[in-house]
Amino acid sequence: MSSLAANVPKYSLIIPIYNEQETISEMYRRVSAVMDRLDGETELVLINDGSRDKSLSMLRELHQRDKRVCYLSFARNFGHQIAVTAGLNFVRGQVIIILDADLQDPPELIPDMLEKWRQGYQVVYAQRTKRRKESWFKRFMAFSFYRLLKSLADVDIPTDTGDFCLMDRSVVDLLNQMPERNRYIRGLRSWVGFQQTAIHFERDPRFAGEVKYTFRKSLSLAINSLVSFSRVPLRIASYVGLISAAFSIVMACLVLYWRLVEPNSPVTGFATIAIAVFFIGSVQLICIGILGEYIGRIYEEVKGRPLYTLAEVGGFDR
Repeated sequence: MSSLAANVPKYSLIIPIYNEQETISEMYRRVSAVMDRLDGETELVLINDGSRDKSLSMLRELHQRDKRVCYLSFARNFGHQIAVTAGLNFVRGQVIIILDADLQDPPELIPDMLEKWRQGYQVVYAQRTKRRKESWFKRFMAFSFYRLLKSLADVDIPTDTGDFCLMDRSVVDLLNQMPERNRYIRGLRSWVGFQQTAIHFERDPRFAGEVKYTFRKSLSLAINSLVSFSRVPLRIASYVGLISAAFSIVMACLVLYWRLVEPNSPVTGFATIAIAVFFIGSVQLICIGILGEYIGRIYEEVKGRPLYTLAEVGGFDR
């Protein structure tokens, strides 16, 4: 029993990997330098999210060189949030740190996070104060999204935070018990509560390679976060329906007035009817779309499929 306990790591680091062959070597160099300075055994859990480059072979090589490196390889690409979830399912440490492979999340912040954990905080999240070398459009969209989410969400989700965080084992155990499939990790860690605090940092640009979170993926994540943690869109659909109904009544009264008082008025013709029809139709489509987002999530949940499928696992036989 004592030898088994000795092999259980104190710290676990989770890093999702998707086509990151240009960054893996530098990422490992910087992360392993931090791991060497920690006061307990550490494991580095790398999740290959269906990469099509040499990422998986590089993970195998890292595992052969350093037994602290463990890896999971998905049978296909399941997405960043599911990759993080898989890491949370497999880690064994008392303290779990999540960061990205592109080195925009500096691993050198980990000792500062651990100091906050020793002070009694169960969740320590990294909060960005500046985004270096990002376009004004991306900065503006990120700024707007985080504040919109904070104002609409049912829980207090901190602004300007990503998945880069430290979590105590008690928090991770709770996250692993949550069965939902459309996962938004930074929202779930806020939902569980506990003592939480921030570490501020300036976000560096990507070390190498292409940006993996394209505008389409970012938009999908934003919609998922809003639908997962807020019922306000459903209320907005109801409000828009009420406003359009009131507008229709006003238009009906105006058309009746024009017919009786000004029968030759040009605004009583086909154009007025067409505009009203298009307006009501657009309102209906918007409301149906909002309902569809929520119904789609119900559909995903009731199917009961596993969150991911694993093609290869390395390093967890210790």
